[in-house]
Amino acid sequence: MDEQASLTPVRAAHEFNVDNLLNHLRANSLVSNSDTLTVTQYSDGQSNPTFLIQTATSSYVLRKKPPGDLLPGAHRVDREYRVQTVLYAAGFPVPRPLLFCADVEVLGTEFYLMEHVKGRIFRSVQLPGMSPAERTAVYVAAVEVLAKLHSLDLPSLKLEGFGRGSGYCKRQVTTWMKQYNMSAPRDIPAMKELSDWLLSNLPDKDEQVTLVHGDFRLDNMIFHPTEARVIAVLDWELSTTGDPLTDLAYFLTPLYQPTDIDITSSADNLKTTEGIPTADDLISIYCKCRGIPSASFPQLNFYLALTVFKMAAIAQGIYARYLLGIHSAPDAESYRQKIEPLAKLGLQFAKSPLTGPTKHRLFPQTTRGRAVLRQVKDFMQQYVLPAQQEVAEYYNKHAQSPLRWHTPKVIEDLKEKAKQAGLWNLFLPAVSGLTQLDYAYIAEETGRCFFAPEVFNCQAPDTGNMEVLHMFGTEEQKKKWLEPLLSGEIRSCFCMTEPDVASSDAANMECTLHRDKSTYVINGKKWWSSGAGSARCKVAIVMCRSGSEDGRNRHGQHSMVLVPMDTPGVKLIRPLTVFGQDDALHGGHFEVHFENVRVPASNMILGEGRGFEIAQRRLGPGRLHHCMRAVGLAERALELLCQRAASRRAFGKTLYQHEVVAHWIAECRLTMEQTRLLTLCAAHALDTLGSRAARKQIAMIKVAAARMACKVVDCAIQVHGGAGVSGDFPLAQMYSYARTLRLADGPDEVHLSSIAGLELRDQLKQARAKL
Repeated sequence: MDEQASLTPVRAAHEFNVDNLLNHLRANSLVSNSDTLTVTQYSDGQSNPTFLIQTATSSYVLRKKPPGDLLPGAHRVDREYRVQTVLYAAGFPVPRPLLFCADVEVLGTEFYLMEHVKGRIFRSVQLPGMSPAERTAVYVAAVEVLAKLHSLDLPSLKLEGFGRGSGYCKRQVTTWMKQYNMSAPRDIPAMKELSDWLLSNLPDKDEQVTLVHGDFRLDNMIFHPTEARVIAVLDWELSTTGDPLTDLAYFLTPLYQPTDIDITSSADNLKTTEGIPTADDLISIYCKCRGIPSASFPQLNFYLALTVFKMAAIAQGIYARYLLGIHSAPDAESYRQKIEPLAKLGLQFAKSPLTGPTKHRLFPQTTRGRAVLRQVKDFMQQYVLPAQQEVAEYYNKHAQSPLRWHTPKVIEDLKEKAKQAGLWNLFLPAVSGLTQLDYAYIAEETGRCFFAPEVFNCQAPDTGNMEVLHMFGTEEQKKKWLEPLLSGEIRSCFCMTEPDVASSDAANMECTLHRDKSTYVINGKKWWSSGAGSARCKVAIVMCRSGSEDGRNRHGQHSMVLVPMDTPGVKLIRPLTVFGQDDALHGGHFEVHFENVRVPASNMILGEGRGFEIAQRRLGPGRLHHCMRAVGLAERALELLCQRAASRRAFGKTLYQHEVVAHWIAECRLTMEQTRLLTLCAAHALDTLGSRAARKQIAMIKVAAARMACKVVDCAIQVHGGAGVSGDFPLAQMYSYARTLRLADGPDEVHLSSIAGLELRDQLKQARAKL
């Protein structure tokens, strides 16, 4: 950034006697007797006013305390000068300090002078105008210099009394709450709740002590004019000794923040900016520079929550100075609007799971995939999960009403919000730009809430139907049905399973289709047609027998055809129940009869006899999505299990202290991680090898994921006792979903037979190759 753009005339509240400064600098041999001074003020910096001091041949930077009554211990420019002096001597990149003046008679307050370092300061964390490679290099350089700071040997710096050592995190919470209370004109409950959470969740070992900066962010660094190298770290007002992870979390916070909350002094969105490293990557670099094993690196929830808590307290202080007329920046009044949102964001960080730095390196997402996943996680935490109670109340209220087949307004509003955020149709690579592996992680996240997939227009069976139309539909079919499905205007259903035959063998199908001039006539019964009850379900893809039953080519006798739901002869007979529930949230699962239903011949998909070919292409990605959603559901179930096990006592011990419960927890985690990795492997195979080559992996995950989810939810129910099968917790509904998954899209036994056949084929190939 051009430095001139950040310079303004000295504001009236910060004016000082320039002649006094000139005389003081002459007395300290920093300027000659013939020099005159030009003074301008930096617009940035909300705390200690900062000025550029220029002569004809030299330039300096001056920082001073603001005038007026100040909070005790704040604006310690003497500390800034002291730490910069020892760091400069140690070879750490800071501007060279030149003098400190404690005589308030000179400029009205204490001040210090340092050299003026010329280079680049990046005001936007998005680094506009730079190439992706340059952005990466800048962030890596910043993390490396932070690791260098935290690696300095404290005793050798001789900063005795500069900080109070261990217990830093607790002191930070109490200090900033005290600062906030002293400057707050109104009570904000979220700040009190956040401070209470922080004090109750301090790090187990609040003993690590290094020199910390306290305000380590991109615009507090000066980079070399042409190289990605930090030549000076600025603004040491908040520096002390304490836990270094507070600095790291502060720097990484913009990478975790929701896109609609501005905490970086700009409306930048790092999650969609190419070249910005992920938080995980930067943590790995930091660990490598400091020689810390990344596998043991702690979660940053506490530190991120502490970061925004501190930001909220600072924002309150800035606004308080505005009310007193001693603020340092022209936009100080606007900070009043940031305090409560920051406190709420801190609570969100406190209670939200974060991805660890070394998780799933075997199957990394693309840059876009990581960005979209972070957006989805933020959207889920901020909008979707808080809406669960309202959605449940809607379906309870309309349990006996036709309105239960309509989507509640709260979900429709969330869908519109997701569409505006660009979080729409994420399942379809041609539309979203994501790989199947990218979307697998996203599907896991949406699996934590029953209606979340619909919010992003990623709900079954519509996803499979849209994939079929995208891959095999004619232009006319795409325009009439695919486009409104992609836009979310309509819903659809898929009619394959039949009540009168063993549908695990799909070749048993009896629903018939025959050609009559320019139309097809359909007759038969279907059931478990998911989504058919939705008020917006406008079209079905129906699998029919279109060939003779001569026994030859059993899988070439079936076809798929588009049937508008308002076609004469289409009859919704009844909603089927799953463990007594009609699943209206997902449009139910209906028995549908087709009685002499006529549709145009143009409604045939791909061609007669191509039904099984289409089905195999349709079911691959769909099974993958179901399995990753099952992993997300299991994660939520395990969270509930652990919360219950930690809060209840029986027979003189907390539940988790009973060995059987502890073993359940361990075994749940084991099987969840195994299933996740197996499913990610299948997603990778689907991306790289195609659906046909990935058949075995997809069949394996279909069995493994359903079994795993059943086991985890069953353990959670057992720990909850009677509450586990009640409507007070979502576990009974979770079990209903997980148990049904062992039948949906083919029962376990069919998939096991397929796996065995494919394994034997592979083994035979290997044996022949050896021969």
